[in-house]
Amino acid sequence: MSRREQANERELRMSGRMSQSGRLLAAALAVGLSVPALAQVPAPEVGIALTLPRDLSPWGMFMSADVVVKAVMVGLAFASVLTWTIWLAKAIELLAARRRLRQAIEALADARSLADAVAGLPTGDSGATALLRAAETELRLSAGAIEPAGVKERVASRLERLEAAAGRQMIRGTGLLATVGATAPFVGLFGTVWGIMNSFIGISRQHTTNLAVVAPGIAEALLATALGLVAAIPAVVMYNMFSRWIAGYRALHADAAAEILRLVSRDLDRGAFDPIAIRRAASAAE
Repeated sequence: MSRREQANERELRMSGRMSQSGRLLAAALAVGLSVPALAQVPAPEVGIALTLPRDLSPWGMFMSADVVVKAVMVGLAFASVLTWTIWLAKAIELLAARRRLRQAIEALADARSLADAVAGLPTGDSGATALLRAAETELRLSAGAIEPAGVKERVASRLERLEAAAGRQMIRGTGLLATVGATAPFVGLFGTVWGIMNSFIGISRQHTTNLAVVAPGIAEALLATALGLVAAIPAVVMYNMFSRWIAGYRALHADAAAEILRLVSRDLDRGAFDPIAIRRAASAAE
């Protein structure tokens, strides 16, 4: 073998060794790069899937809640139902009373005397009917009076008392709305505090800070707060609305009393007061 052939053979051996070393280096680099990528892949947390509740709906959280939190939720739900019931009943009562009172005021404005007002008053139980009866009673009791000013003053006193009684009767039930609106957020906050306290107790017992242990209790606590707001916000809005409506109803009562007082003054000035005629007109209207 010549020297040139020996040199070529050595070069081929060296290139083979280098290529083998390159392949080994490339494989090592690939393995080294893949190790951090594998380290970054999170391991599956089997415990979370086992500890999380199956039903995260409001009903499911209610069923899995503590007894105290359940009692708070039931109380707030009952308060919400009571609020809407009062709203429906009081709205119907107020709207009907205001409509009857407006009709009575129109009839009183068209009457020329108290007897005409008693005869022309629309049928139905309205506040104006009680005002007319009170004015008729006072005029009958004051039939022998000499000074008309004293008679008008006594009639006005009777009408004022009836206005106050009508306002007190119409405002009944709205105090519950104010109570619910003021206390429901704090009751919900109590349920929140109790639920969070149970969550921390669960952490201390299981010796873990896993979110799956804390999340259900916090969700139940926040549900109690949400129910408190659901009960309180409509109650406050309804109470303010009824306050405005009752103020308008009292104003209508005052207008009806003013109309009746003008009719009484007109009859007294004319000297046309006749208790017998007023009683007959009242019995005919009934």
